[in-house]
Amino acid sequence: MLTSEQLIARVQELTAQLEEVQDFQARAVADELVASIMQLYGEGLERIVDALEEAPEVRDRLVADGVVASLLLIHGLYPVSLEDRVIEALDSVRPYMESHGGNVELLGIEDGVAKMRLVGHCEGCPASEATLELAIKKALEETAPDLEGLEVQGVKETPLGAFELPVIQPNGNGAPPTWTDLDGDPPAPGITAPMTVAGADVLVANVGGTLLAYRNACGWCQARLDAASMAPDGTLTCPSCERRFELRRAGRSPDDDRLQIAPVPLLRGEGRVRVAVA
Repeated sequence: MLTSEQLIARVQELTAQLEEVQDFQARAVADELVASIMQLYGEGLERIVDALEEAPEVRDRLVADGVVASLLLIHGLYPVSLEDRVIEALDSVRPYMESHGGNVELLGIEDGVAKMRLVGHCEGCPASEATLELAIKKALEETAPDLEGLEVQGVKETPLGAFELPVIQPNGNGAPPTWTDLDGDPPAPGITAPMTVAGADVLVANVGGTLLAYRNACGWCQARLDAASMAPDGTLTCPSCERRFELRRAGRSPDDDRLQIAPVPLLRGEGRVRVAVA
């Protein structure tokens, strides 16, 4: 028996083969047959959903199933609105934004396109933009696959499959960043820990219980920050040049806003800590 993933792949394969059929009449009949079957299933699902109004626990369990949820979305029967699902996706990455003194706001949804903007220190921060591409896009694809596009801070409207935002290149080698689990336990509050993640030197800091990640290099002299002292407010002092950097403010220096330790996107959830490095 095929798994749900295999069935989806098979449907896509058969659809592609159908589009290549040269006999116009045969293809038209096949298209009408598929449409009629979909309509029949949709009618049946609608009646099932109506009947489950009296059994909310069963309904919620079915909605939580990925395959069932996909069918409900296709037929416009999903019980949670598109806007609520977009908000849920944004909430999943909001802790990272807030840890850098910023946030992401949903301005609204028009014609299936979600409009949002970065605020605070997240605005113009490469790590925050990478988080949008890597985390928000993934969350939206999981919770709102029926969303047709995104519009962020003046970025032109694009379909999810062609999501266009600047992406940081942590290693400078042109490779796009991907999420990687951290090995070992994260540092305790008030502690920093140098780590090697996917070949990149990363400094993970615990500022008052909030985990933050940065490239392990001073924004001024490029010295390693293994022995850097961190104040309770999250201000890090380079042991070499004694420049200060505020970890809660996207790693910017309080003495010169042009100086900054390169932030690395970090997400914590489901018992895992992940950072986005090339």
